[in-house]
Amino acid sequence: MICEVKALACQLPRDLGLPFSRLSRETLRAAVIQRGIVAHISGATIWRWLSADALRPWYHRSWIFPRDPLFSEKAGRVLDLYHRVWEDQPLRRDEYVVCADECTGIQVKRRLHPTVPPQPGRAMRVEHEYQRKGTLAYLAAWDVHEAQVFGRIESRATIVAFDALVAQLMEREPYRSAARIFLVVDNGTIHRGQRAVDRLRAQWPHLVLVHLPLHASWLDQVEIYFSILKRQVLTPNDFPSREIAATSILGFQNRYQQIAKPFKWQFTRHDLNRLLARLTDQRAA
Repeated sequence: MICEVKALACQLPRDLGLPFSRLSRETLRAAVIQRGIVAHISGATIWRWLSADALRPWYHRSWIFPRDPLFSEKAGRVLDLYHRVWEDQPLRRDEYVVCADECTGIQVKRRLHPTVPPQPGRAMRVEHEYQRKGTLAYLAAWDVHEAQVFGRIESRATIVAFDALVAQLMEREPYRSAARIFLVVDNGTIHRGQRAVDRLRAQWPHLVLVHLPLHASWLDQVEIYFSILKRQVLTPNDFPSREIAATSILGFQNRYQQIAKPFKWQFTRHDLNRLLARLTDQRAA
């Protein structure tokens, strides 16, 4: 009986003929009784049985299969760069690896009532309702090994804005006189494909644009920096104006630069190959 309940919990609702996206304890309880597995049972009993095998059919987790036919090749060379290797050769000391991306559509919200600071026994209080004060785009670049961060605020992310960020990087030492700069980017519109490669190389001959595979922003180290920014500056979102929001973001950037250290990146080509092998097995199952 317990095995039958667990087997039922391991099916998708549509395969059971149920009009739900996922099973709750109550819908699972009703399905168990309807199928005659038991005459009566409580949701708490079902929860206890499923907990023994860490089954939570009422939860879900998003994921995506790699769809880029060259996923391993493209991801592998980025992982090599993180470990200071390019085309099986170690990088020179005057070669740098930089990741760049953009946070687009950052909403600036002014709360209808002032945010109340925390008090003993009471958390900070943030008004639910707000006025929209517009949006911003934050473009940033992160030097993987030197822990240097560059960024700029724009009204929106455009090719001109991205090229201005790259110029901000390339016009500073040691990048201006470096042998090569490897710039890792995803496949966003403003830096996608060979046209972006040619455009940037024409301005900076020692810049090598390296594209991540499709759906692989999780391999872009600047996303780690963005996640810190979102937690420490943009949540909760309470800014009187776009100008103050922009000042806060750039102020955080300057403060973070004072304490920044390279991220302890441990994911390697070997880990990538194991992950892709596991996904291949799951796809075949």
